[in-house]
Amino acid sequence: MDATTLEEMRTVLRGPVIGPEDPQYHEARKIYNAMIDRRPAAFVRCADAGDVMNAVDYIRDHGLEIAVRDGGHGAAGQCLADGGVTVDLSPMRWVRVDPVAKTALTGGGALLADLDHASHAFGLATPSGIMSTTGVAGLTLGGGHGHLTRKYGLTADNLLAADVVLADGSFVTASETEHPDLFWALRGGGGNFGVVTSFLFRLHPVHTVGMAVTLWPIDRIREVMQWYREFLPRASEDLNGFFAVMAVPPGPPFPEDLHGRRMCGVIWCWAGDPGRFDQALAAVTDPVPPAFHFAAPMPYPALQSMFDDLIPPGLQWYWRGDFFDRITDESIDVHHKFGENLPSDLSMMHLYPVDGAAHRLGPDDTAWSYRDAVWSGVIGGIDPDPANAAAVRQWCVDYWEELHPHSMGASYVNFIGEGEGQERVRATYRGHYDRLAEVKRAYDPYNLFHHNQNVQPAPVAA
Repeated sequence: MDATTLEEMRTVLRGPVIGPEDPQYHEARKIYNAMIDRRPAAFVRCADAGDVMNAVDYIRDHGLEIAVRDGGHGAAGQCLADGGVTVDLSPMRWVRVDPVAKTALTGGGALLADLDHASHAFGLATPSGIMSTTGVAGLTLGGGHGHLTRKYGLTADNLLAADVVLADGSFVTASETEHPDLFWALRGGGGNFGVVTSFLFRLHPVHTVGMAVTLWPIDRIREVMQWYREFLPRASEDLNGFFAVMAVPPGPPFPEDLHGRRMCGVIWCWAGDPGRFDQALAAVTDPVPPAFHFAAPMPYPALQSMFDDLIPPGLQWYWRGDFFDRITDESIDVHHKFGENLPSDLSMMHLYPVDGAAHRLGPDDTAWSYRDAVWSGVIGGIDPDPANAAAVRQWCVDYWEELHPHSMGASYVNFIGEGEGQERVRATYRGHYDRLAEVKRAYDPYNLFHHNQNVQPAPVAA
């Protein structure tokens, strides 16, 4: 892209256009995962939906590559395209809560921190992820699971409407009654169908939750996981607990003698009657007495931001995931093997519950196609030092390859790592892929939006 084209874009848009010669360029291309190092030709920081419409028209008409950024949290770094233009929604970080209707309207660049803060003032929340730095858009379009999933479903299950700029530059609202085929696809189908400039969510009564962390030595993982796989699916949907293989982080509330130790554990969230929190966790000593247990009530946004400082932006990341409908004894052996040999203190494995309310929708109600999954697993190789990038990546790949035969065969789309290939995308959508391809043909027939876990348009019938 030459200087003349950049200047032309600046005349079209309200928001700033940043090129490689601008002092903000290198800061603009930083994303959550520092393992991704790409050099777009420009960043277009859109001020509003009108800017997005003009940007899409300009980029398309000039034959340029387009990528879309909201939170920049995706580990595969698909919001950056070498030589392309990133449509950056970060200026559109706004939230409007209607406490009577119990809804929240959020801008396309909003983070979970923005949504959680605004809704918490009214004692409300919608289920989302586990880190407040995550972008609302990417999480929702992939499906979205977190601390409230068992009680209130996926993030996408609580989406009521979305404003979308399509590949032809037009603006539509998708809901159950307007463009219902597009609305179906947006709930799990990723960023394939346009640029979502706002989301309307259903909110639920959530204010103070019970948070607990329970840890055991990694060599007790067999007894603990065998107990966990039976206990949690039968527990009240008010209780969520994701299983972790991890190194104990330094600092409170963890005692110094545990810092850096390889352990397994559960991070709990109780969203029910506060007076029943202790009763709900009474069983945590059943498998074997824990090495550490900490429990406390806290505002929901505090739980959502609890990991932000532990895993800040700018680290080396590589992750892969899979869905699981059971935890086999053989898979526990894999977790034990790789949990004992974490390549860094930040590397981890998480199993997020996706049962409870998430199972109450039908298998074809949304593009999310694994309503029969009980857990969504992710393995993350993480380290601050670029010199260790290859080592944490290899550990993640080796762990995943040994664990994959015990999975349902595919992953949550937001957990597909860089370079996993088109077959992994097809697998994550199961029988929904062909329907998604039809919606893609209707709304983006030339695959303008392909810097994502791409669904390719169905061919035009002869």
